[in-house]
Amino acid sequence: MPAISIIIPVYNVEKYLRRCLDSVLNQTFSDWQAICVNDGSPDNSGKILAEYAARDSRFVVVTKENGGLSDARNAGMPYADGDYIMYLDSDDFIHPQTMEIAYHLAQRDNSDIVSFTYDRIYRPQLMVRHVMKMDTDNVVPMRMHKRYNLNKIPTLITDDVYEYATERTHNAPGKKKKWLIKHCQVWKNMYRRELIADIPFIKGILFEDFPWWSQVMLRNPRVTIAPLPLYFYIPNFGGIVLGAKQLRIMQSLITGIKTSFLKYQESASPYQMKKWSENFKWYFIKWAFRKIKYIESDEDLARARELFQDLERIGVLDCPPKGWPKKLRMEICNFIKTCKLNV
Repeated sequence: MPAISIIIPVYNVEKYLRRCLDSVLNQTFSDWQAICVNDGSPDNSGKILAEYAARDSRFVVVTKENGGLSDARNAGMPYADGDYIMYLDSDDFIHPQTMEIAYHLAQRDNSDIVSFTYDRIYRPQLMVRHVMKMDTDNVVPMRMHKRYNLNKIPTLITDDVYEYATERTHNAPGKKKKWLIKHCQVWKNMYRRELIADIPFIKGILFEDFPWWSQVMLRNPRVTIAPLPLYFYIPNFGGIVLGAKQLRIMQSLITGIKTSFLKYQESASPYQMKKWSENFKWYFIKWAFRKIKYIESDEDLARARELFQDLERIGVLDCPPKGWPKKLRMEICNFIKTCKLNV
């Protein structure tokens, strides 16, 4: 039984896949298995996966029909035997000490989650190079060469994830910026398997990390926060999110909001509901509502109205915090009544 299982959904990424798999193969921690889910990839990704599986038995290949990112992550979970679970997107890669550091901290602190972050220099660097039509495929981050002393890693341990997890882009009052767990990307954490084994990702939506992470927080995990840039996130210059229609983006966001709200209504404490609403729910409502101004057809506008009517009906828009959420609620209610956007 491996200590860590890392689930890697794979679809049409032959250009980047070797770099991703090599970053797993080159880990300083050896007790892992990589569950590589070939999600019906039409390119040579399947052949590359077979090559790595033949070379190292720790690579496990699961082949399925295309079902999207959520479906691929869900399909990998039954094959994951590790005590801890990590996620890695197949066009990204990780620092050589990622598993070593995460496992050390989880064991030291008896944590359910170890949270790290991504390299915030590397991604903008690639964006600039892309705009300037320079090579972005062979750029090695400087931080890939950095080596960390396990005994000198700055950490914060908390039994209240809601104090530090946020969708806000600014510093939370009274908290040092470096300790915030910003946004919901699932690949920025390592999880105890028992914590997440029965929480599936919602199939067929974009931004599936938000409702999944919302449910994980509900379980009051003990978290070690180590703000190290261990993940290297590659901008998807022509990917599904950037190319998706605005209505589909809005539908995905609202599905996540509605699903999470109903879960919180069912089992959240008043404190959990308040913190989740302030730090996550209203930010995603704002994001979804702003998509309306890009919708052109009357048919799509009517569909958008129905979606927000549904949120109003089940109580998602009730009791907004003071400030911009109150104004946003008024704007949404006006849109529901008139089907016109006045922002």
